[in-house]
Amino acid sequence: MGRYILKKIQHSFWTLLGVVTTIFFLFNVLPGDPAQMMLGQNEDQAQLAIVKQKYGFDQPVLTQYLYYLNDLSPLSFHSNSDEDYTFLESHPYSFQSLFKTVNTTVVLKYPYLRTSFTKQGKKVSQILKETLPNTIILAVASICVALVLGLFLGVISALYKDHWVDKTILVVSTFGMSLPSFFSAILAAWIFGFLLHHYTGLEMTGSLYELDDFGEVYQLKLKNLILPALVLGIRPLAVVTQLMRNSLLEVFNQDYIRTARAKGLSEFQIITKHAMKNALNPVVTAISGWFASLLAGAVFVEYIFAWNGLGKEIVNALNTLDLPVIMGAVLIIALTFVLINIFVDIIYTYLDPKIKLDS
Repeated sequence: MGRYILKKIQHSFWTLLGVVTTIFFLFNVLPGDPAQMMLGQNEDQAQLAIVKQKYGFDQPVLTQYLYYLNDLSPLSFHSNSDEDYTFLESHPYSFQSLFKTVNTTVVLKYPYLRTSFTKQGKKVSQILKETLPNTIILAVASICVALVLGLFLGVISALYKDHWVDKTILVVSTFGMSLPSFFSAILAAWIFGFLLHHYTGLEMTGSLYELDDFGEVYQLKLKNLILPALVLGIRPLAVVTQLMRNSLLEVFNQDYIRTARAKGLSEFQIITKHAMKNALNPVVTAISGWFASLLAGAVFVEYIFAWNGLGKEIVNALNTLDLPVIMGAVLIIALTFVLINIFVDIIYTYLDPKIKLDS
């Protein structure tokens, strides 16, 4: 198991390096000067020169790329000159000095995602720390909705194959997969948050924590989670339903299921003790992919419902061309994809013993 995990980590490292390289060069070919973006309308030539030197914008693109890798790497090299971008005091992260030469210090530190262009030098890591938990809560709630309802509807659909119940579930799930999230979000906010507000008590917009009427204390508002979680869970719910149905129908034709029926076991026992475990492989694959996708796909849903998460922050950063925030958010999403894929590969070995760790 240890060798298997190390091999996956090695593959994940090269994947993340490819993502870092892609987003760096993608955003560095955009028109506009990053130093001017940071200073806004108040820049002059002297200020531009200072900012470019401080953040390394006066260096060639390849050098800036190496600076960026040095910022992200836990093991990094820093200049001892306060006139250099890589000077330690310009990277105010917790670090431990490993060794020091005349010109360079090698340190072990947290990855440095740089600072926002538009939020008065606020660290990108702090922005992500404030917004990412809300997005994770929303994604987990959506996946829970999709799993609970999807597995239930998938089992019912498989048990009543070709019945009107089965056909109704298939039609509804197909409609759910084809419905764009931004459209269903607008529709849900208008119907349940506006037209039926007096009956549901739900608001059209709102986040997990909101200021009270006096604007002094943040209060937990769990009801604001209901609409975005349901909207974000519609598409994975439809996928889980159809995958569970098709997988169960395939498993029902296996010899061991016939043997279980011949022994007189009830359908409930056959499904829960024998069929479900082997039918869950495609569902696990779908859920793992959807969970990571929800972190990226929550952009429109969060923005429409004014949910203070990573997706809403990405939209705001795109509007203001806050490149460090955008790049940091993309890296977090990519890292989430990688970690989930490793976790799912390990889960596979439990669900299906025929999958060998060294294959």
